[in-house]
Amino acid sequence: MSAPLDIDQLHTFLAIVDTGSFTKAADRVFKTQSAVSMQMRRLEERIGKQLFAKDGRGNRLTAEGEKLLNYARRIIRLNNEAIAAFDDNRLEGTLRIGTPDDYADRYMPEIIGRFAKTHPNVELYIVCEPSVSLAEKMARGELDIALVTHNPRQRISDVVRTEPLCWVGSANHPLKDDAPVPLAVGRRDCLWRQLACSALDADGREYQVLFTSWSSTVVAAAVLAGMAVSVLPESALRPGMKVLTAADGFPPLPPVQIGLMKRPGLSPSLMNAITDHITACLDNISPAVIPDDLDGEVKAFPRLARARAGQAMTGW
Repeated sequence: MSAPLDIDQLHTFLAIVDTGSFTKAADRVFKTQSAVSMQMRRLEERIGKQLFAKDGRGNRLTAEGEKLLNYARRIIRLNNEAIAAFDDNRLEGTLRIGTPDDYADRYMPEIIGRFAKTHPNVELYIVCEPSVSLAEKMARGELDIALVTHNPRQRISDVVRTEPLCWVGSANHPLKDDAPVPLAVGRRDCLWRQLACSALDADGREYQVLFTSWSSTVVAAAVLAGMAVSVLPESALRPGMKVLTAADGFPPLPPVQIGLMKRPGLSPSLMNAITDHITACLDNISPAVIPDDLDGEVKAFPRLARARAGQAMTGW
């Protein structure tokens, strides 16, 4: 009989994928970098396939690594659920969670549902505000956990998801070619807004901010009505939206990252439980259907599997 996969090695494997590097993964799993490398060599020996390939100064998943990724997520999730099911010391108390309303719309239903089912005695208190406001609340100790847009300049959150950022417009209302780009975006401190404006400035493309709101519903409504263009992560495309590419005169955008902030002093059992649930749920989010002309951009994100036609996701 073949030897089973090692749970600890799979944890480390997922940490490398989530953080994007062996060095950052070592910090997350509390191991030395050499220990992380050794674990991956042993995992590759166990699988009999190469899981990572050199890509410049970093590493990327091979096709076999992508195949293992899905199994690893499921194995870890089931392992955690099994342990929780037989834990006589049931978690209790209140967990204060912060999230922007676009993430609440998109990710929180599964996170809340899965967590409440496993830990029915924990009260969840949810606050919906922009990422900047949530970071301030975390600093004041008013929240325990916050799901935010990760700002690489500040590095105050741990990255739990990375995906392409796309220009989007209405599929039914084409833009006027000779007019400045009409934008519907978040407030001035919104990172997505800053990325969009910086890209247009660098490209010499004229634009005008017509709609400003921290509400994803308002911004999406402006886009779907054909009144403005906005930027969205790939997984958040809605039916009726069109991805705008270089062929439409729009410059490329850098990827966006979702980060997790944790309050120091939070009960380790509560922290581990909600962190595991959030990570597992984010990994289950499928990207929307993307046109073929985006293939060049999406190849940089091999871990984002394609959804089948008709499975466009309905959240921001």
